Amino acid sequence: MNTTSPEDLLAQRMAALAPSFIREILKVVQQPDIISFAGGLPDPHHFPVAQLKAATLAVFDEEGETALQYGPSEGDMALREWIAARYAQKQLTISPAEILITNGAQQALDLLGKVLLDTGDGVLMEEPGYLGALQALSLYQPRILPVPLQGEGPDLERLAQQLTARPKLFYTTPNFQNPTGLSYSDARRCEVAQLLAERETLLIEDDPYGDLRFTGVEPRSFKQLLPEQTVLLGSFSKTVAPSLRIGWLVAPSWLMQRLVIAKQAADLHTSGLNQRILARYLQQHDYAAQVNTIAR
Repeated sequence: MNTTSPEDLLAQRMAALAPSFIREILKVVQQPDIISFAGGLPDPHHFPVAQLKAATLAVFDEEGETALQYGPSEGDMALREWIAARYAQKQLTISPAEILITNGAQQALDLLGKVLLDTGDGVLMEEPGYLGALQALSLYQPRILPVPLQGEGPDLERLAQQLTARPKLFYTTPNFQNPTGLSYSDARRCEVAQLLAERETLLIEDDPYGDLRFTGVEPRSFKQLLPEQTVLLGSFSKTVAPSLRIGWLVAPSWLMQRLVIAKQAADLHTSGLNQRILARYLQQHDYAAQVNTIAR
């Protein structure tokens, strides 16, 4: 008699991997009598339904055959150029070649873990931190090194201590951090950048909420303070529509080459049709007005 279980076929890395807490939250939100503050769900009343419908019809009418074909792994060039121009408005010089379109920022985290992490590598995480990032990176079995958050950002003394372990990554959400809502002060960002400048640790700056600021002055990005060690993550899930599943990452060329290979192995490319529709929407409609509506 065979005494083994089918679960014995599973990879060891799956043993400690828990289900997505975020997805469990979303199941509860489907109940009409529930208003949940536990997940970053946009208000569906502000989805640009009519504008996206018009963009979809225009794509099918004018470039349907191209939009339905396989596309480049790096992503649609028009969309990458729009993202680069948006960064330029924020005094960040980003080339479209530095941008990789992903299936949401969540896939960007998975690709970074896949390309950068070996079992036992150190990863600095904010405490408390974003559960989606913890789940994505935990698949690659790193050592999670927590850094408590204070009023202006990470605890500098604790960060300095954890850096002695030579972590590969520091995952941060410096604007409206999930789950605390905290935004790092500009002074604390400078102090963090100074500490990391003495190390080989890459800083991942995840910024899904940055455009939705409705008070105060936007602080500098770590990309401005630590340009050679910062990877940027962005998403249209909070500002346009989450079901498009379109995010992106910005990485230096030495890392981008490996990320593109990992992306090709995972899914070849993000939906070309969705990218074309989103690019057409962004070209024909006022994104800033959409963001201002949501912020209000």
